[in-house]
Amino acid sequence: MSKKSQPHQWLHWLFKVTFHRSPVQQEPLLGLLFACSAFLVLAAPTITNFPGSKLLAETAISQNLEAASFFQQGVTRYNRKDLQGAEYAFRQALQRDPNLGAARNYLGNIFMEQNRLDLALQEYTEAIKINPNFSEAYYNLGLALHRQGDKNGAITAYRQSLVIDSTRVTALYNLGLALYEQGQLQEAIAAYQQAINLDSSNTNAYFNLAIALQQQGQIEPAIASYRQVLQLDPKNATAYNNMANLLAIHGQSSEAISVYRQAIRLNPKNASAYYNLGITLYNQGDIKKASGVLKRAHNEYREQGNIEQTEKIEQLMQQIAQKAGQQQPQASQTATPAQTPDSTKNVLQTPNQPETSTKTPANPGDVPIIFESQPTSTSPGQ
Repeated sequence: MSKKSQPHQWLHWLFKVTFHRSPVQQEPLLGLLFACSAFLVLAAPTITNFPGSKLLAETAISQNLEAASFFQQGVTRYNRKDLQGAEYAFRQALQRDPNLGAARNYLGNIFMEQNRLDLALQEYTEAIKINPNFSEAYYNLGLALHRQGDKNGAITAYRQSLVIDSTRVTALYNLGLALYEQGQLQEAIAAYQQAINLDSSNTNAYFNLAIALQQQGQIEPAIASYRQVLQLDPKNATAYNNMANLLAIHGQSSEAISVYRQAIRLNPKNASAYYNLGITLYNQGDIKKASGVLKRAHNEYREQGNIEQTEKIEQLMQQIAQKAGQQQPQASQTATPAQTPDSTKNVLQTPNQPETSTKTPANPGDVPIIFESQPTSTSPGQ
């Protein structure tokens, strides 16, 4: 008799015994039968969608029927966001079967959602002690360490999760983010590319890949990555702005101007896009349009309370006005070096390329996105 068929035959015997007894004798057996049935209901995965992740709940393997029943209650309450009830149920399950690593993993998730990171770390560590091949617990451990600021510890945990399950896209993505934050750009790029190979629809992996490539000076691949972002998410104003910056730096000013305008159409309050468009128009020699766009950037930055950028644009506008005056035709005057086209290109005392400031949280620009920030839950060994 195979192990797989044993529970079903045992349950068949329980049905037979139960319904051949008197009603009084049936009552305790019916309770046991109900617990067994509840245990078997979750044999197929139950998937519940939450922001940023999918939570997969399966029954834990336990010979203790009470433990299995409490575990199922915990999963149900967890998916309903009844964290207090879920914690109680998982602790009851662990009292009856201390080897339920999945229950430890769920408790870690509960503490993560409550931002009780030290307790979450303890539970994930216990889950791993019970099952050293628990890829998901390593991933969640990495996530908790990442949130605590322990990037090196997070990198180690993510990598261990991937040793066990190399297809875990969320671990690859967050590994890339942690490596980027540690300045290990080439390894971060490799991690993002692996995540994309497994999930070509991962918009944020493309976005962060573009940023890492840009940091390494790989402008054309970075532009290509932003194009992938926009193919997947045509309304991503930040990606339009960032790609336009690279196009302008790469000398593709005409396309950059078009892309900046697309960013502005998507977000008419995008001060950075107005500023960068103004600089690019200026470098194209279209001073009149540049002046108008920079005025709009000035107004948007002023509304944001960004005094530093507001004052910077005011200085630029003064220099533009001076240059415009220098370019007026003057009779009977010989051109001087200060008035020749080549020598007047650098009248603006600022680099002739778009800004890529990351100081404003509301407009992160070059700041990587933390996407997979939710812990996940499955049965051990999955």
